[in-house]
Amino acid sequence: MNSTFKGTLTMKHSLAIAWCVALLSATDTQAQNWPQFRGNRAGIAADDPKLPETWSATENIAWKIDIPGRSWSSPVVWGNHVFVVTAINAAQPNPTLNAVGTYLARSLGGPMTGADLTKPTDEHRWVLYDVDFQSGKVRWERAIHTAVPPQTTHQKNSYASETPVTDGERVYVYVGHLGLFAFDLTGKPVWSKPMTAPKMRMGWGSAASPVLHDGRLFIVNDNDERSYLAAFDARTGNELWRADRLDEGSNWSTPFVWQHALRTEIVTTGSKKVRSYDTNGKLLWELAGMTSIHAVTPIASHGLLFVSSGYFPDPLRPTYAIRPGASGDISLKGDERTNAFITWSHPTLASAYPSPLVIGDQYYTLMDRGFVTSNDAQTGKEIYGRQRIAVDSGTFSASPWSYNGKIFAVSEDGDTFVMQAGPELKVLGRNPLGEMTLASPAIANGSLIMRTASKLYRIARTPAP
Repeated sequence: MNSTFKGTLTMKHSLAIAWCVALLSATDTQAQNWPQFRGNRAGIAADDPKLPETWSATENIAWKIDIPGRSWSSPVVWGNHVFVVTAINAAQPNPTLNAVGTYLARSLGGPMTGADLTKPTDEHRWVLYDVDFQSGKVRWERAIHTAVPPQTTHQKNSYASETPVTDGERVYVYVGHLGLFAFDLTGKPVWSKPMTAPKMRMGWGSAASPVLHDGRLFIVNDNDERSYLAAFDARTGNELWRADRLDEGSNWSTPFVWQHALRTEIVTTGSKKVRSYDTNGKLLWELAGMTSIHAVTPIASHGLLFVSSGYFPDPLRPTYAIRPGASGDISLKGDERTNAFITWSHPTLASAYPSPLVIGDQYYTLMDRGFVTSNDAQTGKEIYGRQRIAVDSGTFSASPWSYNGKIFAVSEDGDTFVMQAGPELKVLGRNPLGEMTLASPAIANGSLIMRTASKLYRIARTPAP
């Protein structure tokens, strides 16, 4: 064997080893961190025998701490850091919150709007906490902003519902009516981009979380004045570009970074249209046919993008499975269920608030009224129709998650139902925390980080006393 050929083989072998090491490292990093809303895989956590499947407010609790204020922002995890955001009313820092059946309230004697009863007059303090993953001690807290909230908010919302995102060097906090803020992992403010508070539909407030990709932060601010998608440099906070969405009104869905073999897309959903952009803000394709109120975030699996919109009073509550490579208007026409880029669709499959899951070859929908459905992810064929989780399961707003072949869904009453993934719905148990819960959890390092109305829990298998 000549030396050149031998050297080539050695180089290829080295590159192969490096690629494998990088892949294993990336997999390990993903298993140890949960950097954004629903993690890196839309609610799917790496299987881990250490992850708990049963718990209560006292069982399998590594720690729990009180978090003041009212906020439905989800926690995120990086290494030994758990980041969580809250909005604290100076006059009532520890409000009592309970699930409300209809989420309708009469605002100042006016029409039924779903907004809180009165416009806030008390000063609020928005705070970012860094909690030690191992001990549960607050490592530091930083005030993001202090002011009287500029608007009302829905009973099902809060003044800090957007989930932060982290890259392991900084944590980025976005609040739709305040702006975008960056801190390093010691809590030092790095930069901030204050923003004005646009008018939101019926005074319901904002909720769409930021996403991070390749050094850029992407935010969608869909409102009733001037909606837009914008990209910011994560290092400096400088706005890189802005794409106006002038015909789009208020929405509450987090954008989704869809990476596939052809390109990377920033997918945004709304009550008017689904729109996908390239990473420089160019519109790639759009799809009409959504519900009149939209909150569900897209997911991707099996080479497909899954988009759903299911506000329950609307007759059309669609789910679409979209293949890569689309351009222009790909809306279905008439009675169409498929076209060149829509692999399958269903007119009434979607949920109003929880985002869907794909486990193996099955696509699962958790309805906010406590039903679960399953369809074949690649064809849309029904595996089982609407199955009630329990007669007293209550309502659901948080998105479901999965590990170890199980599906977990937490109700607004704080009960997490454990279900077996597979061709039939099998409810295996119920794990109560006894307090209202609207936030989706984080899963990392063999633990579940859950937020209730007043507490943050690290749930992990603990030795029997």
